[in-house]
Order: sequence, then structure tokens, then C-alpha cells
Amino acid sequence: MTALALPAFDDNYFWALRSRSGAVVFDPGDAAVVMGYLHESAQSLYAVLVTHHHWDHIDGIAPLKEQFPDVRVIGPKDARITGVTEFVAEGDSVDLSSELRFDVMETPGHTLSHISYVRRGELFCGDTMFSLGCGRLFEGSPAQMLHSLDRLAALDDETKMHCSHEYTLANARFAINVDPHNAELKAYITAVRLLRDQGLPSVPTTIKIQRRCNPFLRVDEPAVIASVERHAGRALTDRTDVFTNLRLWKDSFR
Repeated sequence: MTALALPAFDDNYFWALRSRSGAVVFDPGDAAVVMGYLHESAQSLYAVLVTHHHWDHIDGIAPLKEQFPDVRVIGPKDARITGVTEFVAEGDSVDLSSELRFDVMETPGHTLSHISYVRRGELFCGDTMFSLGCGRLFEGSPAQMLHSLDRLAALDDETKMHCSHEYTLANARFAINVDPHNAELKAYITAVRLLRDQGLPSVPTTIKIQRRCNPFLRVDEPAVIASVERHAGRALTDRTDVFTNLRLWKDSFR
């Protein structure tokens, strides 16, 4: 079962899956994009899965519910997300059909109530992890985000990581500054440029690739530590300190 990226806004992706009961869509910030997909694929909408409350992930929910009153809307318990019919939290499972079942992971950092959905071989992580990056810390602490990323990085190597934005090349500029001698990172950037030159998404990527190339998953690597210490101008005390300063560096990187 292959997830299809539905491009929206400047750089969002809403991920869509077919199930026997109808289409399943993640984080639909724009109902028109989803309706176009449903029309072209001759499907009805069965379920919406939400990772967090930001407008570009939820603004399509209300109009989609008007069109499909029985749609299942699944997401975290957060008053800022309206229209949820089924609240889920850490350890819950989402059964959408006999062949489509997700486990729920709480992955705070970008927001406090952020969740991710995992099934064997696939991860849908919203704005927690990006290809070569991670989400800004709008609500959570660096320790929370680092813990969330550690959990995602521990998934099987070949797990396909579906994030919600096309940020890879923008993140690559920062990643190569942090880790300039990483040969696998250089090869990955070359491969991504070829995809983008053809107008293709750079995601999904795999956990294996991200573990080897994404600086936010490499805060224990001596080369990354040394680079962040040079930028911070001091010795860093532990991996949370490294991550904190790495994220601050990215926030001001131009």
C-alpha cells in the first residue's frame, strides 16, 4: 500500500492512502486539495488522521466533514483541533481496515500534543521529523524533541518516513554546514536534487538514511558535536545541550 503525496500551499504534503473502506488522508489543511484527489481517484473519504493543531494541518477538516458526515477524524486530545471524533494517545492503535492499522506515538516538541502514526514499514510524523531536519520548538522543550526523535530513529532501518513538508533541500544547506565531511549526506543531497529537478517529492525517505544524514539524529557523533561546539563557542555538557544549540543554530541559519 503506497502513500501518495498531495502537494498543497507552498511546501505541504497531505498523505493519502487507499483502503477497502475508502481514502485515508493525513493532516488535510486544504479541503479542495483532498476533494480533487478523491474525484480523480473515484474514492470517498473514510478517515482523517491528524498529527497536531497547526492550521496547515487541520483547516480542511470542517469542510470535509460537511461533504462526508460519517468520516472518522482521529487525532490527539487538543481543544485547538475541532472536529475530532476519536481521540488517541500513546499506546493506542488505530484500526482502519483489516490491512491498515497504525500504532500511536506521542512525539512532543514541535507542539506539546503532537502525535505520530506508525505501522510496519511506515511512519507518518507530521512536523516532528523532516528529511535532514526537525520541527521548530514552538511549545515543547529541546529534551522533549530529542526524546521524540530518538524514538523515531529507533524504528527499523527501512521504515519509510512521511513528513508533512518539502524541506529537504533547504535543510540540506544547514546539514552540510554542520557535517561537511559526511559522504553519505553528500550523496543523499545529490539524489534529492535529481528528484526535485524532475518535480518529484524528496520524501518518503527512510529511517536509515536519516540516521546517517540528519544532523538532529546525530547529536552523539563526534563530528557533529565538534561543529556545534565551534558554533556555540564553548564545550557542551551532554547530548541535550548539543541538540539545544544545534536547534538554535538552525533557527538563525540563513
